Amino acid sequence: MNDHQNRQRSESDAELEREIRQERKFTLAEAIGRMAGPGAMKGESPVTHLQQAVAEIQEYLDRHLVDAAGVLSGVLLRQVRESELLLKSFEQPLVALAGHVQHILGSEYALKELVREADVEWGRVFDERPYFEGDSCPPAPADPYTLESVRAALIQLMAELTASKA
Repeated sequence: MNDHQNRQRSESDAELEREIRQERKFTLAEAIGRMAGPGAMKGESPVTHLQQAVAEIQEYLDRHLVDAAGVLSGVLLRQVRESELLLKSFEQPLVALAGHVQHILGSEYALKELVREADVEWGRVFDERPYFEGDSCPPAPADPYTLESVRAALIQLMAELTASKA
């Protein structure tokens, strides 16, 4: 093709584009797309891999963690999201979740800290005074998050994580 044909094609393309744009409204999404340039989103999700991993973990916890008050899953998700395990293996988010749960189950301090955070969050969400389990006294009957109840929920979650790998 020579220059004259290229110029003619470019002019006709520009004219067609002007006609099309006259008939439609300009949107914010289109403005962002134009700023990014052609092909900016080809094959890539606008959601980062880390955000996708967190969403997968959240969905898994919502479906598989026994949590009547609904606070434990949020606290556990926050801990996993902030952990080195997830940053190192966000391609396999359930492996990171299993590693974090295994760490909690293997450390009495980590388990107590999870229970304490869940108690605090429960008190904040329900506008109640949280129950804190002491070392020398039995847990309050109304306490939704005791060491034993959280340990049992995590053991069950770990069993499901292990079964889903197989």
